[in-house]
Amino acid sequence: MSRNPISRRTVLQGLSTAIALPWLEAMGPMAAWAEESSSSTKTAPNRMAFLYVPNGKNMADWTPTTEGSGFELTPILAPLAPVKDDILVLTGLTADGARAHGDGGGDHARALASFLTGAHPVKTDGTDIRNGISVDQVAASRIGDQTRLASLEIGCEAGAMAGNCDSGYSCVYSSTMAWRSATQPMPKEVNPKLVFERLFGAGAGADRVKRDQLRQSVLDFVREDTKDLTGKLGKTDQRKLDEYFSSIRDIEQRIARSASLPEVKTPDFPVPAGIPGDFQEHIRLMCDLMVLAFQSDLTRVCSFVLTNEGSNRAYPFIGVPEGHHELSHHGNDVKKKEKIRDINTFHVTQLSYLLQKLKAIPEGEGTLLDNCLIAYGSANSDGNAHNHDDLPVLLAGHGGGTLRTGRHLRYPKETPVSNLWLSMLERMDVNVPFLGDSTGALTGLNG
Repeated sequence: MSRNPISRRTVLQGLSTAIALPWLEAMGPMAAWAEESSSSTKTAPNRMAFLYVPNGKNMADWTPTTEGSGFELTPILAPLAPVKDDILVLTGLTADGARAHGDGGGDHARALASFLTGAHPVKTDGTDIRNGISVDQVAASRIGDQTRLASLEIGCEAGAMAGNCDSGYSCVYSSTMAWRSATQPMPKEVNPKLVFERLFGAGAGADRVKRDQLRQSVLDFVREDTKDLTGKLGKTDQRKLDEYFSSIRDIEQRIARSASLPEVKTPDFPVPAGIPGDFQEHIRLMCDLMVLAFQSDLTRVCSFVLTNEGSNRAYPFIGVPEGHHELSHHGNDVKKKEKIRDINTFHVTQLSYLLQKLKAIPEGEGTLLDNCLIAYGSANSDGNAHNHDDLPVLLAGHGGGTLRTGRHLRYPKETPVSNLWLSMLERMDVNVPFLGDSTGALTGLNG
């Protein structure tokens, strides 16, 4: 039975809802998708994401002792064993903008603010904030018109956008990673339900309220469009579409279930209203939403702040009732360093979850992870020393076949982390002469 190809830009529509579709065989060859997306050299568009964790690492348990493809995963990196061949551990990178440069205290605020900008933020707790343009927003400004959302900014810990949060630095610096311009921070969304609505709710607020009152899935409102589409699809596409819709339904149910459960109170941090009480579930819901956004090509750029810089969140569910920031000033106390290691390992476990989700989704002849660039790390190294060199950074995914992964690479001292961002931009077909303090694209990523 011959079928006419359906457009890559097909969406299913209903009340306050428009659901983009993943790539299907009925849309024609992946090359056609690439051509439609203004790229004739890739079989699918690349996506880029930046995940940030605060307060540095227990670096002895993070940094591999050997270089190249024979490196062994350290205790903190051990959860990445299922995706070891899909990562690059990058040692020696520096965030010079996070250093004081005469401004005194405020390393946490400077770290998050400078991580993606390569800039040194102006020290102020007033309205005269000034930073730089972040790499994600550079990409969004160049390729954002190819998707419904130019970029997606998410997180798991709310933060103030004003006031003094770190030694005279505005709270906006320690809670915001994405900057559209030097004076325009991009607030992150921490409520999974609101992220879901942003991705799939296309109508006015009143319509969304009506749908909530009816307690219906967004899928119920596109049922007729789904019926019309199904008749145009082969068995493989129907299975793929069922899996995609199942993922959407699962996230809806998890959001609804989380909203009905009592919040879990921790000694040092009250869980924000409207988000899951279980922190791991919160992180994984956000990961799943990012995966859906990439899978359906709703956006190709995402930033994800797991917790704010200087966060004192406690982790009693892994046996760490003390606050994270408090422990990061361990003074070389062995037991405190072990607890920092446990927090670091918990965060990496969530990264592994994300990468395995991306790797499990077929796309063309490969997987969604094959067409991703996922950067993970911090602009603080040892949280006790507040140093900003030898950063804990890794890059996951294959960038459309432009990365040779499964290696630990060591770069010369003081190599700007911004050089990595230039290299990622190049793989997004975005070429700029520099970003912040960059000195050129990072070498060695493709072997």
